[in-house]
Order: sequence, then C-alpha cells, then structure tokens
Amino acid sequence: MKDFTEGKEAKLILQFSVPLVLGNIFHNLYNVIDSVIVGQFIGKEALGAVGASFPIIFALISVVIGVGSGASTVISQYFGAKKTAEVKRTIDTLFIFFLAASILITILGISFSKQIFMLLSLPDDILPQAVSYLNIYLLGMFFFFGFSGISSILRGLGDSKTPLYFMIISTFCNIILDLLFVVVFKWGIQGAAYATILSEAGVFFTMAVYLNKKHPIIKLSFRKYTFDRDIFRSCIRIGLPTGFQQSFIAFGMMAIMSIVNGFGTNAVAAYSAAMRIDSFVRMPAITFSSALSTFVGQNLGAFKKQRAKAGLKASLLFSTIYCIFASLLIIIFGQHIMSLFTSDPAVIQIGQEYMIIVSSFYLLFSIMFNYTGFLRGAGATLIPMITTFTALYLVRIPAAVFLSGIIGVNGIWWGEPMGSAIGLIILLSYYRSGKWEGKAVTKKAADEIG
Repeated sequence: MKDFTEGKEAKLILQFSVPLVLGNIFHNLYNVIDSVIVGQFIGKEALGAVGASFPIIFALISVVIGVGSGASTVISQYFGAKKTAEVKRTIDTLFIFFLAASILITILGISFSKQIFMLLSLPDDILPQAVSYLNIYLLGMFFFFGFSGISSILRGLGDSKTPLYFMIISTFCNIILDLLFVVVFKWGIQGAAYATILSEAGVFFTMAVYLNKKHPIIKLSFRKYTFDRDIFRSCIRIGLPTGFQQSFIAFGMMAIMSIVNGFGTNAVAAYSAAMRIDSFVRMPAITFSSALSTFVGQNLGAFKKQRAKAGLKASLLFSTIYCIFASLLIIIFGQHIMSLFTSDPAVIQIGQEYMIIVSSFYLLFSIMFNYTGFLRGAGATLIPMITTFTALYLVRIPAAVFLSGIIGVNGIWWGEPMGSAIGLIILLSYYRSGKWEGKAVTKKAADEIG
C-alpha cells in the first residue's frame, strides 16, 4: 500500500506508474500473442475472428468494469482519509457485484453471440470461428472480473506491483498454453480461447490464496462477505458514468467494426492486428491516466487540491515524452510489426496505413486521457462520459462513414484524431471551470479544500 498524500508528486506518480505500465504491457501482450499465433498458424480469417470478438467482449463488460473503476476511486479516497473499515466494506461489496455480473454476462453473451456478429455484417468466412471463440471466452468471465477486481482494489490502495507480478505469470501461462493448444494439439481458434480462460483462472486463484495470507486488508472469503448498499451507491455514482463511457466506446468500436466489415476480410484482418498493436503501444499513456486517478483520489480525499493539480502536470509531462517516442517507433517500423501477424501483403498494407494515421496523433489522445484520469480521481465522471459520447458518436463515427465513402478504408482511421481533438477541448474547458471540486466521497466544506 502506498500513501500519495506526502512526498514529491512526480516521483510518486512515476514509481506507481512503472509497475502499472509493465502490467498493462503484459496484459496487452497477452492479447497480441493470441493474435500472432492465431494469424500465423490458423490464418487471416481466424485473426479477423479474434479481432471481431474484442468489441463485443468490451461491450458486455464495460459497465461492470466502470463500476469497478468507481470502487477503485472510492477505495483510494477512503484510504487517503484513513478509513480502513470503509475500505474493507467496499472490497466486499465489489466482489459480490462481480460474481453476479459475471454470471449474467456469460448467459447473455453466449445466447446472442451469433446474432450480434450477423448484425455487424461480419464476413461469412469469419463468422463461425468468431462465434466459437467468443462463446468459449465468455465462460471465463468470473475469472476475468476476479483478477480485474483485485487489481483495481490494489491500485486504489497504492499497490501497483502485486498486479504486475501476477500479470506476468498469467501472460507466460497464456503463451505456453496457446502454443500447446494451437500449434501442438491443432485445436484451432478454440484452443486460443481455452488458453486464455485457463490462464485467467489460474492467476485469479493463485492471487486470491496469496493475498489471503499476505495482505493486511484484502481477505477473500465469500462466506464472510457483506454487501454495503450505501458504499455500492457511491461506487455506482462514481463508476456508472465511467461504465457508460466505456459502453459508448464499446458500441462505437462495434460501429467502426461494422464499417470495416464492409471492406472485406483483408480489412477486417488488418484492423484486428493493427488494433492489437495500437492498444499495446497506447497502454503506457493510458496507464499514466490510471495512476493519476489514484493519486488524485487520495489527495482530494485528504483535501489537498494543489497536490492533485501538481500530479496532473507531472503525468502530462511523462505522457508527452512517451507519446513522441511511440509515434516515431510506429511510423518507422509499422510494416515490420504487422508482418508478425500475417504474411499477406494486402493485410499488411492496410494495417500499416492505419497505424501511421492513428499513431501520428498519440499525443492528442494522451493529453485527453490525462484530464479524464484527473476528473475520475476527483469523482467527476459525468463529464468524461459526455465527452466520450460527443467525440465518438457526433464526430468519429460520422467522419468515418463520410470519409470512407470518399477515400476508402483509410477514411475510417481519420475519424479517430478528429474525435480526440473535440474531446480534449470539452475536457479542458470543464477542468478549467473548477466545477469538479467537491465531488469526492469524503466531503468537507469547499473553503477547506486545498
């Protein structure tokens, strides 16, 4: 556990962010390895099937993950206010919610998976593999939420190292099982899905046993859990806008995927691979935003507004340095990176063009995410939700439809930086208004904050 209310802001954020960055890199490596093995050993249709499944999975879990994000903010604020009993009750409440949500999502997802893919006009040569992969993947929802929940709790307590260690273990297990099931046993795309859920199950149970023995606050035992309605309402108040925000992103991704599907299998496979690379490279910038949320939550919980603002400046600096480096890396080596997924020249060409266009604007995206992270830590999650809706549905998707009709598939990619630019303008305006003050769960008179 780490207390962010004392010490140098930049140093604290950097120390907390590095394990988070590494953990998220390994988490995305998890997904990238799946796609590389599937693309190289099964084919571009299977690569497209894995990529087409991701927006649907994201749509199914987005609200739940949003509530988990709200719980992490509540935990960080209670921890900053030294209220240990409330921290423990928040943990209990979160896990009961995750258990119920995992059961519901699994049932709904498996029941309607084929209909959803058909609604998105997925090419016929990809559809059967996509349905098979998604249905198996959904059987592991409880393990996914369990690990994500523990990681969110630990981040709220200032511990970013423990999730990293277990994510590394999970990633290597997934790689080994992928190779075993897909390459050796020849189980096809089903093997990749089984490898994922077995890895998630293994790391969740291992992490639960470890924390029960070693952690002073987290004790996982369903027989002793209690559900606190007041705390859950706080998690909902803070987390539901984030959940809706994630839902907007998820359904927006499905809309984008449906546009891509209209350009055929090569475009779907290219987008699937390029999206994996893009998510992998963006993750450190997103992680600074996540670290900033915890830092801001603890400091506003302790009524230290100026420290929270100083944390934002430090996070913006770190993100800027990283994004300049990442953009140059992708622009120079994008073609070579795409060739890791497939040897098909048409797929590689489309994916390379996607990465050049999108990576040129990583800095814009990163700044937007930093302000989102600050507002989430402050408990002001409604504005990021509205911002996401506006940027995605009023700018990015209409631009993708319009431009793709004029310049082809590359027009889809140009919609993203246009949406990010509008989103940043909205967030920056709200931040400067100061209306985010006083949103913390540990309330105090406004003139005492800072």
